[in-house]
Amino acid sequence: MTGVGIDFGTSNSAAACYDGERVVLIKLESDDAIMPTATHLDRQLQTSTGQAAVDLYIEENRDRIVELTPELIATSAMVTAEANPDDPLSEAEVTSANVYGQPWVDRGMPGRLFRGIKRLLGNPAIKRLLVFDHPFRVVALVTPVLLRIRQTIERAIPDQLDDVHFGHPVDFEGHDDHRNELAFERLREACSYAGIHRLSFFPEPVAATLSYLHDKKAPDGGRVLTLDFGGGTLDLSVVEFAGVSFKVLSTAGMSLGGDHIDQLIFRELLFPLLGKGEIWKRVKDGRLIENEFPFDEFADKLLNWTVTYTLNQNRYRSKVADCIRQGGDGAEKFERLDDLITHNYSYVVFQAIKDAKARLSTEDETVLDIPELDVSITFTRARLESMMQSMLADINRIIDRVLELAACEVSDIDVVIRTGGSSQIASVRRLLEDRFPGRVTEHDPFTSVAAGLAIASYHGYQFESGYSFAG
Repeated sequence: MTGVGIDFGTSNSAAACYDGERVVLIKLESDDAIMPTATHLDRQLQTSTGQAAVDLYIEENRDRIVELTPELIATSAMVTAEANPDDPLSEAEVTSANVYGQPWVDRGMPGRLFRGIKRLLGNPAIKRLLVFDHPFRVVALVTPVLLRIRQTIERAIPDQLDDVHFGHPVDFEGHDDHRNELAFERLREACSYAGIHRLSFFPEPVAATLSYLHDKKAPDGGRVLTLDFGGGTLDLSVVEFAGVSFKVLSTAGMSLGGDHIDQLIFRELLFPLLGKGEIWKRVKDGRLIENEFPFDEFADKLLNWTVTYTLNQNRYRSKVADCIRQGGDGAEKFERLDDLITHNYSYVVFQAIKDAKARLSTEDETVLDIPELDVSITFTRARLESMMQSMLADINRIIDRVLELAACEVSDIDVVIRTGGSSQIASVRRLLEDRFPGRVTEHDPFTSVAAGLAIASYHGYQFESGYSFAG
């Protein structure tokens, strides 16, 4: 038989299979095992997924001016002349008129892109999202990605796809006490529509631990703390093991990931170069008005690259144009902001941020270079660490929490596993080394969870109360 694991991530997804001897990563993209967790729907509701969905969305919104039109919300009718009660053929005269709401419908939008849908799975308030006047359930937007993963797996394994182990964060994002149960219910339904009819949910940090133990890098026994720091969440577990048998002592998680760090870098380094803090001058009714440019109106859309294109409409760009016309030192900043909006460069900016952040994992200093915006910023590891101080404090607190739940002291931990892309950040590495000197190791940052899930699937491990697994 073949064990199969699916790591359905906030930003990216991966899958793996295991035949009892060897773990093989499935190439979900033509040249890569890592696939962006993305769904694109065009106006005919045709679907694209993965990197193709991202590329299509970026290209179709490049240089596209957004023109929002009012939405028709009702039709009113008013009787302008009564019918003649003495004439059976007489009819009342009625005048009808359409009632429109605020202008918010983008009639020219070629397609919609959905990233980070995993963040919505545990939110009971979000049941449907409107896509070109069609209400789509959250489940329906997840299904195309899972369908592609299932079809790709089936082409790669010799056996018929049977049981799948499906990874999940310790806690899905949200504040509802039942968010995990709701997320499992939605994922189970989406998997059934995608043709995955037997699945077992398994915590992502425990899967990463299992992958590590399988690689026989660990001693014969002891306790291991795993920190899985990905794009959307930070998840931890403490596992007691003897050979390949193990018991899960505790798990903990929080909504903190690499995407949050990227947004922080954007805000700290780039906002001042795009006009934040500059003075906006204009003449109105013969009076000169001066106030700080309303950058907050732009901030959220800039920080979420999938909706940055919506800034390309007159209500936003007219303010930017005013600031360009007034000249002065700030004009260049607003020209840069206008270029970013007009040419939909937000995705390019975030890719540059991710690349610079990755380089700082091995270098003390790098350059955040974005030629499209004529930006070149010296970026140091010390600056990144300064930005992340509150996040690092949160990481320390959740380590304390997972140890407390496991009834362990720092000295009781024999091995600490770092996995997930964000675990490579130098300040995160140092935090762990300071707390667990000589016991920290990195393990397959982007694929350990998928590999561990495939191993768990092969052995039929079920994560239930008791948390004990015999090898």
